[in-house]
Amino acid sequence: METKIFDVLKSKLEEEIQSLVLVLSDGGATSYDHYKELSGTIRGLRTAQRELGDLVRKLKDFEDE
Repeated sequence: METKIFDVLKSKLEEEIQSLVLVLSDGGATSYDHYKELSGTIRGLRTAQRELGDLVRKLKDFEDE
């Protein structure tokens, strides 16, 4: 199976997470609402990463059958 698309997506998700973490760690949240938004976005991206990892594992298992 060609997994390059998954690798690229995984990399893009991680880049976005790191960018948002940097904003938070540098005090870039302009308000508590902004902080909650950034935190929620990071949480959502982490969830997407886990789902992507699960999908890749399932696809590999399917191909091995």
